[in-house]
Amino acid sequence: MPPPSQGQQMSPKNYQPGAPAGMGAPPQGQGFPPPQQRMPMPARPGTTFPNPANVDNLSGQMTGMNLNGPAPPNQQMNVNGPQKMGQPSVPPMVGGGRYPAPLNGGPTPQMNGIPDPNAPRPMQQRYPQENTQNFQGGYPPMSSPPGGYPPQPGYMPQQAPFPAAQPSYPSGQQPQRRLDPDLMPSPIDVVMEDQRSRSGIFYTNQKGMPPPLVSTDFIAVDQGNSSPRFMRSTMYNVPVNADMMKQAATPFALVISPMAELLEEEQPPPLVDFGEMGPVRCIRCKAYMCPNMQFFDGGRRFLCLLCKATTEVPAEYFQHLDQTGLRVDRYERAELMLGTYDIVATKEYCRDSIPPKPPALIFLIDVSYNNVKSGLVSLLCAQMKSFLYNLPKERGQEKSSLKVGFITYNSSVHFYNMNPNLGQPQMLVVGDVHEMFMPLLDGFLVDVEQSEGLIDMLMQQIPTMFADTKETETILAPAIQAGLEALKAAGCAGKLLVFHSSLPTFEAPGKLKNRDDRKLLGTEKEKTVLTPQNKVYNELGQECVQSGCSVDLFIFNNSYIDLATIGQVARLTGGDVYKYTYFQADLDGDRVVADVRANVRRLCAFDAIMRVRTSAGVRPTDFYGHFFMSNTTDIELAAIDPDKAVAVEIKHDDKLSEEDGVYIQTALLYTSLCGQRRIRILNLALKACSQMSELYRTCELDTLMNFFAKQAVFKLLDATPKGLKDNYITRSAQILACYRKNCASPTSAGQLILPECMKLLPLYMNCMLKCDAVSGGSDMTVDDRWFTMAAVSTMDVPSSAVYLYPRLVPIEDIGDDMPSPIRCSADKMADDGVYLLDNGIYLFLWLGLAVPSDWVSAVFGVPSTSQVDTDKNRLPVLDNQLSEKIREYIGLVGSSRHRSMRLTVVRQRDKMELVMKHFLVEDKGLDGSASYVDFLCHLHKEIRNIVS
Repeated sequence: MPPPSQGQQMSPKNYQPGAPAGMGAPPQGQGFPPPQQRMPMPARPGTTFPNPANVDNLSGQMTGMNLNGPAPPNQQMNVNGPQKMGQPSVPPMVGGGRYPAPLNGGPTPQMNGIPDPNAPRPMQQRYPQENTQNFQGGYPPMSSPPGGYPPQPGYMPQQAPFPAAQPSYPSGQQPQRRLDPDLMPSPIDVVMEDQRSRSGIFYTNQKGMPPPLVSTDFIAVDQGNSSPRFMRSTMYNVPVNADMMKQAATPFALVISPMAELLEEEQPPPLVDFGEMGPVRCIRCKAYMCPNMQFFDGGRRFLCLLCKATTEVPAEYFQHLDQTGLRVDRYERAELMLGTYDIVATKEYCRDSIPPKPPALIFLIDVSYNNVKSGLVSLLCAQMKSFLYNLPKERGQEKSSLKVGFITYNSSVHFYNMNPNLGQPQMLVVGDVHEMFMPLLDGFLVDVEQSEGLIDMLMQQIPTMFADTKETETILAPAIQAGLEALKAAGCAGKLLVFHSSLPTFEAPGKLKNRDDRKLLGTEKEKTVLTPQNKVYNELGQECVQSGCSVDLFIFNNSYIDLATIGQVARLTGGDVYKYTYFQADLDGDRVVADVRANVRRLCAFDAIMRVRTSAGVRPTDFYGHFFMSNTTDIELAAIDPDKAVAVEIKHDDKLSEEDGVYIQTALLYTSLCGQRRIRILNLALKACSQMSELYRTCELDTLMNFFAKQAVFKLLDATPKGLKDNYITRSAQILACYRKNCASPTSAGQLILPECMKLLPLYMNCMLKCDAVSGGSDMTVDDRWFTMAAVSTMDVPSSAVYLYPRLVPIEDIGDDMPSPIRCSADKMADDGVYLLDNGIYLFLWLGLAVPSDWVSAVFGVPSTSQVDTDKNRLPVLDNQLSEKIREYIGLVGSSRHRSMRLTVVRQRDKMELVMKHFLVEDKGLDGSASYVDFLCHLHKEIRNIVS
């Protein structure tokens, strides 16, 4: 969204030329470009926050109190302010071990995506220093730890000791003196600091180095490890054994988006063709050839670093080694240089050893009374041509290879013959929905260009044919079965886009009863309405996966539709669920069109199987996301698109070697858009560590929270809501207590010490435990609750970061630069301000009652806030610069998210303000959920209990 900022430049005296270990000079004459060609990165503005109050003031606020009022004298805490620690305040260390952007930007991706080994390299970038930032802006000296103690073994500087109160959680009443939230670690500051210090070029070749935050503008250059856009780890230094991992309580997990979209400046994965011999693989663990394989014996054998087996090199793949033991052709082979690449699969990797056909797209439109009356059927038919113009193409393709088909349904199923040799479309009706079959042998799936005239005629006929329908009861499972049978008959994989309106109550397979009971949400019985009421849709979903048929559901309900049951077909096939409750074509039509268009345009992988391989000592054990698993290792996805991510937890089964580290290889076998069977390979090398300080220095909190959120949604179907929340609070306390015991210097028990990379864990954990997906109660519908759970289950890391901590942006003074977000709290909102808040699912525009009338007039065309029509979900188009900029910015926010969000205009003190305040996550919730301050104090109490 915002433009990237200029990366920090290194001074020439710090520049250390030289390639990474193991890289020699490239062969001459290959035309590698000069290294100076770097894309200019425009500066990005930032919000400057005033210095927080003196820490002594915080101590004064917290001493002798708990969240229920002043503590009795015998319970008052001894809170030591920083002035007692013997820590003179020194200027912040510039650079401080952060990752400087390399001089001249390093190599430019060229040829087959292989970087120039002779171009200048970044100096060996160090881990981020634990900034030891205290709340006065001073830094303790690095020579001795706080408190005047001599340095301890494994001592590591940390977030400043943080005085905290004896908490009582959740608080039953307001404290007499409120703690200042501005003195708590701020996500805005963390994001801005990472943007300042780590934007620019990120080279992936440094083992054990965490990537920039997902909010930072960076360009990833693949040098042997996959871009963090494809795969992120919760930790980049892995504990050497299970005991250390258990003590730290931090999960080792990966969040994988194998089809993620890259920036235009980033090189897409190249396609490698091994010819008839097929991919070169390890003889034992079946890992694919990658930069982590070591050749020896003159190039005749290679050692697999995942399983330590040696494999003979096929004669067709043999090449001599140079004096450093590396293949002389390595710069010509993407698989020996890059972390991510595609391999052309041979027929052994195809179903029944038959090369696949290009996939297909089938539109299934519910033409029962509700969808016709709301205007949805007319809207879809009117916009169908624009959808089909957006069919995705492979790089280099002039036209899409995808074929399309159309089915309508109500209490029966209607197929359409679009054979280009016909004069007009033919409709074939299957009335026996108990035994679904495909009535067409040819002419159902067609080329858009060849049948363009027939498609246009059909789209004009459908609204007319069903204009007077009185059918209110509808089917669903037989319609999906019809789409599946069509793909089976054509012998291809594909995707069904199902536009459905109501609970399927017609007497047919998949008939459901109304079991809506929102009072159960948030109670121990909520799982009874959040799990399927029968097995029909689960079994149908599994059948779809076996044929490579993915299902995306577009739901247009006016009442309960039981998403927990019908959504299983989307969940098991790797599909999406979109929801437009109380749909009105004039209000929601643009949103539907944008979502369908984006869905159709995405570069999907079809009929896919994903497997994660790891080096000896660890193994993948648990998997979270939308997919099906028929065994314990293979993740089966009828389709996976760029917006989807799968989380994989990895556990120890043996001790690791610090020397070797951990190697991970993810392989996704899939059918491409042009019908070619391919294997996408993602590689990641991590370090192993025996010191807790190394672990805590390289954890990645956004990835950790993505994993925790996916895991929590999954566990909710087995655990009670209260038990689940208590477990995550305890685990958070264990993570921070382990840091305090093993990495921090001895300090007063009244001080909260947080590791730099996890100083936002209390905030983000509280946000996760308060979010709708985990805690949605009777104030939301059962369908909405399941919808948010499904959304979290598939989110990639950037999406979950915004979902857990929404973006609150003041836009009343919008200029040419992008406005910067502020903390998500009502305290930060002024009566004369205008704020845009979004979490990727909901979008609010809040207007203060004191907003100047000229601003309101320029944007809304009325003289005051009280006259703004809050029922409208789009801003009026007015001919002035401010109106244009506000509309442009809101559109930019919407287009940066994976699904369109309905704009809700909220006037200060209106009833809708209560709904919006639910997403101001630093504040106490209307349901009594804890504020950031309350939760931090409660967590500190838990940490003290563990430490003592």
